[in-house]
Amino acid sequence: MTLIIAEAGVNHNGDEKLAFELVDAAYKAGADIVKFQTFKAKNLVTAQAVQAEYQVANTKRQESQLEMLSRLELSWDVHHKLIEHCNRLGIEFLSTAFDSESLAFLVNELGIKRLKLPSGELTNAPLVLEHARTGCDIIVSTGMATLSEIESALGVIAFGYTASEELVPSTEAFQRAYASEAGQKALKEKVVILHCTTEYPAPMEEINLRAMDTLHQAFNLPAGYSDHSEGITIPIAAVARGALVIEKHFTLDKTMEGPDHKASLEPHELSAMITAIRQVEKALGHPIKTPTVSEIKNKSVARKSLVAARAIAPGEKFTSENLSIKRPGTGMSPYRYWEIQGKTASREYKAGELIGE
Repeated sequence: MTLIIAEAGVNHNGDEKLAFELVDAAYKAGADIVKFQTFKAKNLVTAQAVQAEYQVANTKRQESQLEMLSRLELSWDVHHKLIEHCNRLGIEFLSTAFDSESLAFLVNELGIKRLKLPSGELTNAPLVLEHARTGCDIIVSTGMATLSEIESALGVIAFGYTASEELVPSTEAFQRAYASEAGQKALKEKVVILHCTTEYPAPMEEINLRAMDTLHQAFNLPAGYSDHSEGITIPIAAVARGALVIEKHFTLDKTMEGPDHKASLEPHELSAMITAIRQVEKALGHPIKTPTVSEIKNKSVARKSLVAARAIAPGEKFTSENLSIKRPGTGMSPYRYWEIQGKTASREYKAGELIGE
C-alpha cells in the first residue's frame, strides 16, 4: 500500500493546541504518518534571509525569514507530547529536521526511526551525511534538483550508511560509496526518493509527474511524490503511476495566516484524497489480463451465439441468409460463422433458435 504522509508542517502556527488538532485530523482522515517540521530558527537562517515570494503572499507580512520562522517553532517539550499522542492513536510521528541540533533531538531523544530530508537541504552535504549516519530510513524530496544533484546526495547517503566514522568525507569518497555494491544495497533497503515541485501552490503545467518515473528508472529506487498542487487530483494520479509514498500538506483552515495554509488540504479534503488513493490501489490490481471472478458470470449474457435468422428445415444448408448472431452466448461461437456455411442442418430450427452441433 501507498504510504500516505499528512504534512502538518508549520500549519500549527506555533500553537500547541493546533498541533494536537492536526494530529487528530490526520488520524481521522486515515493517514499513515503525520509530519511536522523541527528547527531552531537561529540555526536555520541568517537575520538577513528574506522570505520567498509565496511566503510574503501567503502571510501578508513583510518580515525576515528569521522573524517568520521564530513564530513557527515548536518546543522540545511539545514534540514529546505530540509523539506520545501519536503513539496512543496509532499514527506514526515524523518530522523534518532542518539543522543538526534538531536532527539529534529527533533521533536521540524522540527515537524516530524514519527521517525526511526536505528538498531545500538536498545540497546541504554535511546535514545529508548526518541523516545517513543515524542509520535511519530516509525519504528524500527532490524539488528544485537536477539528476546530478540527486545522485550526489545519494552518494553522500551511501557513504554515511557504509563508511566508517574515521573515513574522511570527500566528493571522491561519496562517488566510490555510491558506485559500491554495499552502497547500492544500503540505498535500495533504506531510501525512497520523492518527485516534487517546490512552489506553493505548484502550477499544474510544472508538476511534470512523469519525472517520478524518471527518478525510479535513473536510480532504481522506490519513488513517490511530494505534492504542493491545489486539490487532490495529482496525488491520486501519482498513485496510479506507481507512487509508493504520497506526501501532502494539510491544515485545519486554508484561510489561516501562515506560509503554507493556502497550498494545503483541509481535513475533509485530506480524507477524500486518502479514500480515493485506497480505491485506486484496489483498482490497480495485477497486470494479468484475464476474466475476473465477477466477469465470468456475465459472459453468457453479454456475448452472442449463432442463431437461426428464420426457420431452417432439416437438410437445408446454412447460409448468410438463414444465420444470425444474437445473445445469449451459450451456443455456437460466432467465430464458426464462416465454417458452418454450406453445411447441412441435421434437424429443424425455429427462427431465433440457437444453432447446435
